[in-house]
Amino acid sequence: MHSNHLLLEEPIRMASILEPSKANFFPAMTKIVGTLGPRSRSVEVISGCLKAGMSVARFDFSLGDPEYHQETLENLKLAVKSTKKLCAVMLDTVGPELQVVNKIEKTISLQADGTVTLTPDQGQEATNEVLPINFAGLAKAVKKGDTIFIGQYLFTGSETTSVWLEVDEVTGDDVVCKIKNSATLAGSLFTLHASQIRIDLPTLTDKDKEAISTWGAKNKIDFLSLSYTRHAEDVREAREFLSKLGDLSQTQIFAKIENVEGLTHFDEILQEADGIILSRGNLGIDLPPEKVFLFQKAAVYKCNMAGKPAVVTRVVDSMTDNLRPTRAEATDVANAVLDGTDAILLGAETLRGLYPVETISIVGKICAEAEKVFNQDLYFKKTVKYVGEPMTHLESIASSAVRAAIKVKASVIICFTSSGRAARLIAKYRPTMPVLSVVIPRLKTNQLRWSFSGAFEARQSLIVRGLFPMLADPRHPAESTNATNESVLKVALDHGKASGVIKSHDRVVVCQKVGDASVVKIIELED
Repeated sequence: MHSNHLLLEEPIRMASILEPSKANFFPAMTKIVGTLGPRSRSVEVISGCLKAGMSVARFDFSLGDPEYHQETLENLKLAVKSTKKLCAVMLDTVGPELQVVNKIEKTISLQADGTVTLTPDQGQEATNEVLPINFAGLAKAVKKGDTIFIGQYLFTGSETTSVWLEVDEVTGDDVVCKIKNSATLAGSLFTLHASQIRIDLPTLTDKDKEAISTWGAKNKIDFLSLSYTRHAEDVREAREFLSKLGDLSQTQIFAKIENVEGLTHFDEILQEADGIILSRGNLGIDLPPEKVFLFQKAAVYKCNMAGKPAVVTRVVDSMTDNLRPTRAEATDVANAVLDGTDAILLGAETLRGLYPVETISIVGKICAEAEKVFNQDLYFKKTVKYVGEPMTHLESIASSAVRAAIKVKASVIICFTSSGRAARLIAKYRPTMPVLSVVIPRLKTNQLRWSFSGAFEARQSLIVRGLFPMLADPRHPAESTNATNESVLKVALDHGKASGVIKSHDRVVVCQKVGDASVVKIIELED
């Protein structure tokens, strides 16, 4: 993986760009989150998605009921068993999402320069003159001249399926709007987004709480994607809610930044959350288009320095209907990787798109190409400088392991961990080689029964760039005598050899605890 490491900053022979890529055991270091839905919920398609490189499955509760998602999840479990590919589960909340309700699913055609009235009276039928919405407070929140967008997937670039409105007048609870572009709306629900307007609804709604405490708790979700996160307090409230639900106290919270309010409180949100999802669909219409790239780059940089995963959405919208991405989209994916993104999240492309497996496959290929020219040296220096001195004990060990691995051209870094924190810290320094995180389960009890921890920690590394988990045999503690550590190491090395990551004569860097000390050692493999 590291042997053919080019740098964009160095002269590249143009002909070398066309050389075919070497096959690799890990399709890419950057992870892919796929949303499962109508087009991607059969065992067969999910198996294809896993093989193509999906490592986190997202369940979007804006669409479908818990029974629907449960069926999909059972199919995911079968696919995981048959493909032997680990996959984490993410529950995506609805949040304070404003929706147009079209109960009879009649197609609505809106003409530019005409007018349409938004009303909270849900008893009315949706027509091209009146659109009932699920929020009574819109008339109080907006004023003449404000901008409102409506669409199934807001402004995908296909402007005929989304409409841009300008508020003309507010009469009682109704909002009368001028139509700025002709569009056809089809389906039962459309999202309504009032640009840069504060909507007075809780971030974690009662519907969300019910979904988490029933479906989420029953299925021990690994990640909660908190839609429309606006303040750090939103994350704290969600964390408190999860802590009361037994196993879900370990669930990681990813704050989804979707509007200007989330942008202004970004630093405090990042401190509280376990990771960040840059929801460019809504952000792209809340911000002026020319500002989106700047926010993406700044936010990803801040996540990288904090060592928290950054996830970017809406990169290959056109693949919802097409087999190939546009040139701009392919470049966009690569730029996200060069910026330091941990994972790419696919929404409509896998949920209702015609080519879910092909989309994951091509996004993975673009990521792998971009990783080859990622300037790790510059990134490493930047991160070390940002962390400053004195470093914490763990941070120092992690950065030393990465530096050693790069200097000796190791093929892999193996990290023994029980909480997963050490492995995540190593991945924070973005080594050019994969990090095998060997998660050692710990035995714990709640006075009634004994259980092993470890599965959560292993799955939660599936969203971190370059981190690949292995769950060790619980009979081998993480911090014990050298003898047991050696036997676990042998298992990890054998796994690496069997999967083609490690070959004879390769060098491997191992990071582990021996007694109270953390040790980084370099092993040269024999035949």
